[in-house]
Amino acid sequence: MTAKQFLINKIYQGDIKAVFPLLSLKVLGGERMNYPVVKGASYALVHAPDMVIHQGTTQTSEALKHPDSEHLQNLPKHLRSFEDVVKYGPNQVYIGNMEPDALAGIAKPWYENPVADGERFGKFGEIMPLDEFYGLMKVVDVFDLVLLEKDFQAQVKEKLAAHPVMQDLKDLAKLDKDPAELAAIEKLVAGGLAEGMYLQGQLIGCVKRAHEFDPALTHHVMFENLVSKASAVVALKNLLAKTDLKAEEIDYIIECSEEACGDMNQRGGGNFAKAIGEICGCVNATGSDTRGFCAAPAHALVNAAALAQAGVYKNVVVVAGGSCAKLGMNSKDHLKKGMPVLEDMLGAFAVHISENDGVNPIIRTDAIGRHTIGSGSSPQAVMQAIVTNPLDKAGIVLAEIDRFSPEMQNPEITVPAGAGDVPNANYKMIAALGVKKGQFEKANLAKEVERFGMPGYAPTQGHIPSGVPFVGFAREMLMDGRINRAMIIGKGSLFLGRLTNLFDGVSFVMEKNSGAVDPGFDQEQVKSMIADAMRELAQKIKGE
Repeated sequence: MTAKQFLINKIYQGDIKAVFPLLSLKVLGGERMNYPVVKGASYALVHAPDMVIHQGTTQTSEALKHPDSEHLQNLPKHLRSFEDVVKYGPNQVYIGNMEPDALAGIAKPWYENPVADGERFGKFGEIMPLDEFYGLMKVVDVFDLVLLEKDFQAQVKEKLAAHPVMQDLKDLAKLDKDPAELAAIEKLVAGGLAEGMYLQGQLIGCVKRAHEFDPALTHHVMFENLVSKASAVVALKNLLAKTDLKAEEIDYIIECSEEACGDMNQRGGGNFAKAIGEICGCVNATGSDTRGFCAAPAHALVNAAALAQAGVYKNVVVVAGGSCAKLGMNSKDHLKKGMPVLEDMLGAFAVHISENDGVNPIIRTDAIGRHTIGSGSSPQAVMQAIVTNPLDKAGIVLAEIDRFSPEMQNPEITVPAGAGDVPNANYKMIAALGVKKGQFEKANLAKEVERFGMPGYAPTQGHIPSGVPFVGFAREMLMDGRINRAMIIGKGSLFLGRLTNLFDGVSFVMEKNSGAVDPGFDQEQVKSMIADAMRELAQKIKGE
């Protein structure tokens, strides 16, 4: 039925109200759709070896139970230097200096085969050393909770003032104010009133509690939240520095980390998003926080895509900082095997979503995968819900997806801990579903995995590796014609919150932009069509 026939029928039936919704449609009688686009992405890492010891929950739990344990005594000897982490292959991939496939050409273990020309700054972002990051934590602190020892504060001020991305932060002047004496810092930490900030084993600062007895504002919670906020600022500032997006052009920010900020009356009240935007000069933006454990970034990107496509906001940024609690999660297994501690990196990212410009890769909002409450929790049921179901709906077969980006954890971290190669396990499951659906030959299963898979390279920061690390690479590959489609997959374990045993998962397809942009709603065209329909109806009635 054409749009005109629909109008005639509704008018003839006296259902005039049914005509009105058509006035809000982009196009009458067509299937065109203005998909939103990915206009840029940034990725940042922060080397935080001292936080592994003092804030990583594996170590803090061990210290409570066995303060003199062999693990805690040996741990410092297995920490990496800043030079080590800069030249570590997976870290170079994360910030864009190497593509994921390049890791296949580096002999394993990767930590014993450094990238000779590894750089601190990359195409997508940077690797920040801990001293600069501590300075940044004071810069982003708006309640004067961070104290830095006076000599250290002066040194780090010089470094941040010379930083190519951070030097224009409006609050950098905080590093000229209120330097602290070491004795005062030591007293606060010893008295349980502040969380220590350590650099190469030496106390150089602290984060004070934000309230005398509020458990949601303890010094430990404030430390974690300031770490998340500051690392997100690193990612957002890099996004602004490496793309054409200006801070004042951002309309909406969605923050999707795994931290929660609030007070005793609303422990997760928020709002990280606006707090991050405030530091970065996003004066015209509002925002909110999205939570979903590891799947949160995928949820947030789908939300951003919907907002941009609907025209609610033109420029939406999805951002997340890292989690110091997750540092060194698998360190016991690493030490037992004589490895360095590889979980010494805070991860962060920022992605810019906007309206269709005819150039940047689109997000196919008609092919959103979702693990529903009734989907089931078996690995096959999860993958079917978030991979094959949305592709079937959009009429896309698995062979038409050039790259899949599921949980992109670095296998050098997970394999020694007994968790296996997580990305590869996902690829095999996807390929197996393809065989089951008759889209792949069973004999070619390994070839398909090789075709659409890639080595994992992201730090095990929960939400950080969950699909989103490849968005920047996918955008580039789509724009230069190397691939036509990529699927980004986020998965989450909701049982960790002890409210449900349900699993979670969300996916979306990035696709090469055809270059066609829907001009939008033409009011005169609609008026003309309604008038034609009325005339045709009148002639029909007259003829009867």
